[in-house]
Amino acid sequence: MAGHVLEVQNVTKRYGSAKRGDELATLGLAGVSFFVDEGEFVGIMGPSGSGKSTLLNCISTIDVVTSGSIRVAGRDITTLSSKELSRFRRDELGFVFQDSNLLDTLTVRENIALALTIQKAPSREIPARVEDMASRLSIVEVLDKYPYQISGGQKQRAAAARAVITRPSLVLADEPTGALDSKSSGQLLETFELLNRLGSTIVMVTHDAFTASWCSRIIFIKDGKLWGQLRREQSTREQFFAKIVAATTQLGSEADHAC
Repeated sequence: MAGHVLEVQNVTKRYGSAKRGDELATLGLAGVSFFVDEGEFVGIMGPSGSGKSTLLNCISTIDVVTSGSIRVAGRDITTLSSKELSRFRRDELGFVFQDSNLLDTLTVRENIALALTIQKAPSREIPARVEDMASRLSIVEVLDKYPYQISGGQKQRAAAARAVITRPSLVLADEPTGALDSKSSGQLLETFELLNRLGSTIVMVTHDAFTASWCSRIIFIKDGKLWGQLRREQSTREQFFAKIVAATTQLGSEADHAC
């Protein structure tokens, strides 16, 4: 039976020195709690400075929480040592950023295979796994090209392949369509949808309502707190998009009135 892949419980994050007075410390997150089930595709949205990137950084172990706990695949990552975190990131997390972060000195094939090499997968299995993933994501034709020889959309699909080929418990995406045109964005989102159907659990930060409309659920963050959630359920993507636009408009209106 599917369970919680991600559990965020009462997470607070402060930047600065709270010891010298709370007014000198910036509150990035204030008691955020939610969970993500296996097989979900969840979007995180909120105004600039709302804390959504801080939240993703804490989940990805890039940043450390001030208080609270974050469990991924049943393990509380806030208690792991540096060595344990390094192994955990390698085995349990996949990453897709706005910049594909592919190595220009390696071919696309080698970039994808590198994730398996680092994970110490059996070398005899690597070529077939790379070919299989490339075939699923329609990038076989660029496997032997270098990143600078392919389009931005192809780079991001290669980055997605690299993120999931190690079979992580959770894939984290940070504004993955931010640098893409509309056609390439659509192709990447179709890739995420396919990966999700194949079993990947995805958490994606985005500011874009169209991108968010591909998710099964949206979590809204405002002023470091959980503001609300939307579930797609039986809605079409167009209907869900309209609901997201309405929610973000309300969220922005509340922020304006608070000023």
